[in-house]
Amino acid sequence: QVQLVESGGGLVQPGGSLRLSCDVSGFTFSTYWMCWVRQAPGKGFEWVSILNGGGNLIYYSDSVKGRFTISRDNTKNTLYLQMDSLKSEDTAVYYCARHNFNIPDLWGQGTLVTVSS
Repeated sequence: QVQLVESGGGLVQPGGSLRLSCDVSGFTFSTYWMCWVRQAPGKGFEWVSILNGGGNLIYYSDSVKGRFTISRDNTKNTLYLQMDSLKSEDTAVYYCARHNFNIPDLWGQGTLVTVSS
């Protein structure tokens, strides 16, 4: 059964940090590009970051570059997003997704991150 399960969201103050995890099962995790996508309240989806199967090709959106770090542990089938220096505009539901032929074809259920004082 294919599953992507995010965790680690919550309430954090501006300037704080959170680490999101995405546990994957049901496909060969190490062979796929994986990404994080977010959706702020009342807005559309925004791509956040992506990395390849080996974890050595990494890209970030300009809005998070220098503050967020994407990584993966292929021995644990887990994708991570370390989020530092969080801002109120980072408030969103964060989704991990598998990329297949440049399209995010499998998504998790999402985890809510709220940045507020």
